[in-house]
Amino acid sequence: MSDTTNPDDRPVLELLARMTADSVESSSLDSETLVLVRVAALVAVDAAPVSYALNLKAGGLVGLDVESLRGVLTAIAPIVGTAKVAAATGNIVKALAAEIALEELEIAELEDEYEYEDDDA
Repeated sequence: MSDTTNPDDRPVLELLARMTADSVESSSLDSETLVLVRVAALVAVDAAPVSYALNLKAGGLVGLDVESLRGVLTAIAPIVGTAKVAAATGNIVKALAAEIALEELEIAELEDEYEYEDDDA
């Protein structure tokens, strides 16, 4: 299966993954709370969609639900401002759309490989 990530980005993405894993391991927070705090920090720093994608993927693994995410966005709006929360919501949507597109691409590639193997048989 081909990788749609630029090969030059892999060391950076691997570093970010290691940093995230170290942060999770070192934190005294439970996994869901940790992800929610990270999302709040992402909103505060006007993070890019890829940052949300990485953290929401981790959130999905620990059972983060949409209501908890909404709760955090609602709770921090008076602190960071509605403009940042609105921008973050847009970036979250972009991140989720990109994840869906990547999954669809991977499925299509797997289907193509499967069809190719069937043709060879």
